[in-house]
Amino acid sequence: MKKIIAIVFLFGLLSCQLKVDYNQAFNSIAENYVKLVLEAGLYDPYFVDAYYGPEEWKPEPLIDEDAEMPVQLLLEKAKLIQNQLNEIKIGKLEKDLKLRHIYLNKQLRAIKGRIELVGGKHFTFDEETKILYDVITPDYSVEHFEKLIEELDALLPGEGDLTQRLTEFKKDFIIPKAKLEVVFKVAIEEAKKRTEEFIDMPENESFILEFVSDKPWGGYNWYKGNNFSLIQINTDLPIYIDRAIDLAAHEGYPGHHVYNCLLETNMVKKNNWMEFSVYPLYSPQSLIAEGTANYGIEIAFPFEEKIKFEKEVLFPLAGLDSNKAEKYYQVLELVGEISYVRNAAAKKYLNGEKSKEETIEWLIKYALNTRERAEKSISFIEAYRTYIINYNVGLDMVRTYMNENSGDTKTETWKLFEYLISTPQVPSNLVEK
Repeated sequence: MKKIIAIVFLFGLLSCQLKVDYNQAFNSIAENYVKLVLEAGLYDPYFVDAYYGPEEWKPEPLIDEDAEMPVQLLLEKAKLIQNQLNEIKIGKLEKDLKLRHIYLNKQLRAIKGRIELVGGKHFTFDEETKILYDVITPDYSVEHFEKLIEELDALLPGEGDLTQRLTEFKKDFIIPKAKLEVVFKVAIEEAKKRTEEFIDMPENESFILEFVSDKPWGGYNWYKGNNFSLIQINTDLPIYIDRAIDLAAHEGYPGHHVYNCLLETNMVKKNNWMEFSVYPLYSPQSLIAEGTANYGIEIAFPFEEKIKFEKEVLFPLAGLDSNKAEKYYQVLELVGEISYVRNAAAKKYLNGEKSKEETIEWLIKYALNTRERAEKSISFIEAYRTYIINYNVGLDMVRTYMNENSGDTKTETWKLFEYLISTPQVPSNLVEK
C-alpha cells in the first residue's frame, strides 16, 4: 500500500513539474511574442491597440517616423517564435495550456499575415479574414438584401427614395448634442449595474468618457491597463437614441472594458501569461472582443428590457417623444439584418471589383446609408480593411455558441459569457466540438 501511495505521489509531483516546465516554455514564447507585436507596431499605427506590460519590453521609438517596416526581419522573428511553440506538443497539455497554445498559434499566424500585408503582399478578402481573424465570412446574394429592403419599404410607405424616407423617419430619434453626455452617462451606469449583478469586477476599475470628432469609427475603447479605459464617442454623424445603450454596453459593460479588465486580472496578474499584456488589433482576438461586446448588449439588455429602459429613461432625458418608438424598433430590427451588406461592400471594394464611388453608391442603395454615412463606412474600410467583419460575424458566432452551450438560467448564461471573456479564446474554438 505504501508503494502505491508513493507511486501516486510521484506521478502527481511529475505532472506538476511538467506543467511548470510547460509554463516556463510558454512564458519565454510570450515575451518574444509581445516584443514582436510592439516592434511591428512601430511601423503600423493601428497594430497595437493596447499594451500594459513591462516598460523594458518596449522597443526604442523610431528616429525616422516614415521608416519602412523591416518585413523580412520581422517575419523571421515570427517564424522563430512559431518554431518554439511547435516544440510544445499540444496533445500532452492540460485544457488551459491547450487553449493557450491554440491562442498563440492563431495570433502568430495573424501577426505574420499583417506584416506581409503591410509589406505589400496581396490577399483576397476571404484569405485575409481567415489569416487575420480565423474565419471566412458567409456570402449573401443581392437578392437577400433586396428582400429585406422590400420589407422595410412596406414598413415605411411613401413617395421618394427609401434611404431618404428612412433618414427622415429616424430624425425624430437623434440625441441632441447638448444631451449626449447625460444620456450616455445614465446608459453606462445602467449597463454597469446590470453587469455587476453577475460579474465581480476589480475594485479599482474605472473609465473616462470623451466625445470626439473626425474619426472613422463610431465609438472606441482605449484600454490603458490597471482596469482603466478611455471610452470615446465620435460625434461626426447624428447619434440615435438606441446607440446610447449599444455603445454603453459594447464599449463599456459588459463589453470591451470588462473584457480587458478580466483578461488582465485572470491572464496577466493571476497566471502571468504575458501575451495578454498586448492586444494586436488585426488578430483573432478582435473577433472574440467585438463579438462578445455586441452580444454583451443582448445579455445586459434583452430586447424588451432595452426598449422599456430607453422609452422610460433615455427618451425623456434626451427630450425625445417615445410615441413612435415601437415602429422605430421594428425598423431597427430590419436594418440590423441588412448589416452584412457592409461586409459585401468591403469585399468587393478590397478585392478591386468595385471602385470607391461604386461602393458608395452600393452602400446607399443596399445599406440604405446617406452619402455622408456611406463615405464614413468607406473611410473605416480604408483604415481597417477586413476588420469590419468582426462586428456581425463575431456577434453571430458568439450568439450561436451561447445558445448552444449556456444553461437555462440567467446566472448560467452570464457565467458562460464570463468564461468567454476571461480565457484564451479564438473564433475556431466557438465552432469546434
